[in-house]
Amino acid sequence: QVQLVESGGGLVQPGGSLRLSCAASGSIFSVDDMGWYRQLPGKQRELVASITSRGSTNYVDSVKGRFTISRDIAENTMTLEMNSLKPEDTAVYYCHADVIDSRWYKRDAFWGRGTKVTVSS
Repeated sequence: QVQLVESGGGLVQPGGSLRLSCAASGSIFSVDDMGWYRQLPGKQRELVASITSRGSTNYVDSVKGRFTISRDIAENTMTLEMNSLKPEDTAVYYCHADVIDSRWYKRDAFWGRGTKVTVSS
C-alpha cells in the first residue's frame, strides 16, 4: 500500500510564507510525476504546481513567482514553498503522485488527505 502524507499547513498572515511537505511511503518502486492541488472554499480543485521525475515544473498563473515546487527523488518527498501569501490562497492543499509499485510494477495515482492553509490577518 502507498500513502501520501501532507504537512506544514496552518494559519499565516497576508504576505507571509509557509512550506508544505508531502511524503510518499509504502510499497514504492519509484515515483513519477508529483503535484500540489488545492481546493478553495466553494470552488473546484485545481492544480497549483507539478514536477516531473526529471525536475520539470509547471505552475498555475496565479502563483507564478510566489510558489516554488521541489522534490527529493531519493526520499520520495515533495515540497511547496509558498511566499507572499494572499487571502485568495486559502484552501486545502493536496499532494498527488503517480507511483510505480514495488510488487507488480504498475502505475497508479495516489492522493494525500490534504492540509489546510489559511491566509488571514
